[in-house]
Amino acid sequence: MVPTKLSLAGDSMLSATPVVVVMWLQRMVLLSQCVFLKPEGPELWQFPQSPGNRAIHRAPAPGTCHATSQVTKNKNKKGLLECCARCLIGAPFASLVATGLCFFGVALFCGCGHEALTGTEQLIETYFSKNYQDYEYLIDVIHAFQYVIYGTASFFFLYGALLLAEGFYTTGAVRQIFGDYKTTICGKGLSATFVGITYVLTIIWLVVFACSAVPVYIYFNTWTTCQSIANPSKTSASIGTLCADARMYGVLPWNAFPGKVCGSNLLSICKTSEFQMTFHLFIAAFVGAAATLVSLLTFMIAATYNFAVLKLMGRGTKF
Repeated sequence: MVPTKLSLAGDSMLSATPVVVVMWLQRMVLLSQCVFLKPEGPELWQFPQSPGNRAIHRAPAPGTCHATSQVTKNKNKKGLLECCARCLIGAPFASLVATGLCFFGVALFCGCGHEALTGTEQLIETYFSKNYQDYEYLIDVIHAFQYVIYGTASFFFLYGALLLAEGFYTTGAVRQIFGDYKTTICGKGLSATFVGITYVLTIIWLVVFACSAVPVYIYFNTWTTCQSIANPSKTSASIGTLCADARMYGVLPWNAFPGKVCGSNLLSICKTSEFQMTFHLFIAAFVGAAATLVSLLTFMIAATYNFAVLKLMGRGTKF
């Protein structure tokens, strides 16, 4: 009887072996048909449901389902590029250029102007007057201008940033991204305020630009006189009569002594590094004032045009 039971048990095991093999093959097929749920990270992988099959919380071998992850990354990259393109299309390029020019011009004017005034003070003390009372007022004026330069730099950097923000908010970028562009009375009033302030600043800076040309003119005349002294054949005047008089330009009072430098002494001054550096610093400050003036004019035109469009047409422009 025992052999018969063993024989029956062996027959049942042999008959069940193909079923087990088929089940394992089904499992392997299901593993190869995974669906990636998340673009990154080890996490849940879901498999097609079938009788006796459950979701397996286990990451497959490296390299599996890589194509799905790559597609997701390409979609994210494409979305970022489209967003950047939309922002660039509506950017206020005129305001961006004007802001950069304003920052550059103000930095050049304030930095070079401050150092040029310090160099002028040293030249006056060393060569043009021996009495402190003669140039005491001049030193006070120079120090006052230097403090004004500090305030000017701070104000223009802040105002330039505000104008740039105003330029962004009055362009078509807002309308393109958020829908129809609608303005309020407060927005129109703020835009008109910026227009008025920019007009006033432009007029004031015209005066500053003209004043910055005065020291350049004085130093240029002095340098031209030095060139005449260095080349006597190019002038009919005597070398001793060729002078640079600081009193003539109102830098020193008329009773200042000596107040002027002539001949070879003036030529030696022109060859010093202090004179050369101060002269070039005043030129750089003049260029900075010109750049700032151009930036203010650009701001004024852009702000005026934007305000006119907002008021008359009720929409933004790309300024």
